[in-house]
Amino acid sequence: MNNPILHPEIQEYIIQNTGADITKLALQKNPFPEVDWILILNQIEARTKAKEKLPTWFGAENIIYPSKISVEQTSSEKTAAYKASLISGKTLIDLTGGFGVDDYYFSKKFKVVAHCEINEELSSIVKHNFQQLEIKNCFCYPTDSINILHESKLKYDWIYIDPSRRNDSKGKVFMLKDCLPNVPELLDFYFEKSDSILIKTAPLLDISAGLSELKNVKNIHIIALENEVKELLFEIHKGYSGEITLKTANILKEKIETFEFVLGRETISFSYGLPQQYLYEPNASIMKSGGFDEVSATFQINKLHKHSHLYTSENLIDFPGRKFEVQKVISYNKNEMKNELANKQANITTRNFPETVENIRKKWKIKNGGNLYCFFTTDVKDNKIVLICTKII
Repeated sequence: MNNPILHPEIQEYIIQNTGADITKLALQKNPFPEVDWILILNQIEARTKAKEKLPTWFGAENIIYPSKISVEQTSSEKTAAYKASLISGKTLIDLTGGFGVDDYYFSKKFKVVAHCEINEELSSIVKHNFQQLEIKNCFCYPTDSINILHESKLKYDWIYIDPSRRNDSKGKVFMLKDCLPNVPELLDFYFEKSDSILIKTAPLLDISAGLSELKNVKNIHIIALENEVKELLFEIHKGYSGEITLKTANILKEKIETFEFVLGRETISFSYGLPQQYLYEPNASIMKSGGFDEVSATFQINKLHKHSHLYTSENLIDFPGRKFEVQKVISYNKNEMKNELANKQANITTRNFPETVENIRKKWKIKNGGNLYCFFTTDVKDNKIVLICTKII
C-alpha cells in the first residue's frame, strides 16, 4: 500500500509519540512537511486508543489506523473474540465490515470471511492491515454489501451485521429500522443468502424493541466488558419459532461470568427475604437482561425486594457479580445515620431508593472511597434500609 504514513521514519515517530498529549503535539512544527500533520497526529491518537482495546494491532508493525472515532466505535478484541466463539462454519459475510476487528476473529472460526465496507479508504486500510496481521482467508470488498449479495450466487453459513444509526435518527427512540442497513426491511432478502444471521446492536437498544422488529430470534446475547455492557447480539435462524434464550456474559480479566434463561418462561421458585450474611449485586449484563426472578430461582437466594435487584443468602455462593459481607443493617433515619455513617467515608450505591447518591453524600457528609460499601435500598417490608458491607474479592 503506497501510503506516506508507512514511511519508516514516520512510523518510528508515531510509535515514539504514542501516549503523548495531542493538543501539545499539535502546536509543534511538523517534522515531516511533505505529509499532512493532521494525518500523523490522527495515527498517534488512534494508536494510543488501540493500546488497551486492540493489543494485536498495537503490537504489529506498519498498521494504519482510521479516524479516532472509528477506533472508538469498533469492537474491542475481547468482545470480538467472545463473539467469534458463539458461531462457526465455512463461510461468513460481514455486511458492515468497519475496521475489521470482528472479522479478524471470525477468520479463526471460518474458512472464508467476506469483509464488505462501503468506505473505500477504510476498506483499503483493512486489507493492508490484514496482510500485516497475516490473515489470508479474509477478503475485502470496497462496496455496498447489498451489491455483493445481489451479484453473488453463494449461500453463506452466516451473515454478520452491525447496523449504524442514521444521522437523522438522533433524539428518536433507538430502533433497528432507523439504522443502515435497515435490517427489518431486508431480513427476507438476507434469508435468501443465509439461514443464520448474527446482528450486533448498541447496548442502548431495548431488547423488547429489537424483538418487535425481528423474527426467528433464537438467542439474544448481552456482552459486557469489565461490567460495562458493550453490545447486544440477536442470533436469528430461518424458520425458527421456538423459545428465545437470553445469554449474558461479563468479560473480566481472569474469567467470564455467564448466566442464561429462557425469555418469558414463568419463574415460580424465586423468593424474597430480609438481609442475611451475604449480599449480591448482579453484573451489568444481567441487569440489562431483566432476569431478576431467574437469578433468585437459579442460585436459590432471596431477593430483598421486587424492585431492588439485590440478593442475599446465609452462606456464600459463587455469583456472577459483586459479592459483599453484611456487617450491619440500619434503618434509614436521622439517629441511625448520625451514629453509623455521618462524616465518614464509604462507597455508596442506591437500589430502589428515593434519594440520589449525590444527595445522600451531601446530606450526611459522607466522603467517597474507603473499605465500606453501603447499599441504600428498600427491603421486602418496604422499609428504607442501609446495608453496611465489606467487599469480597
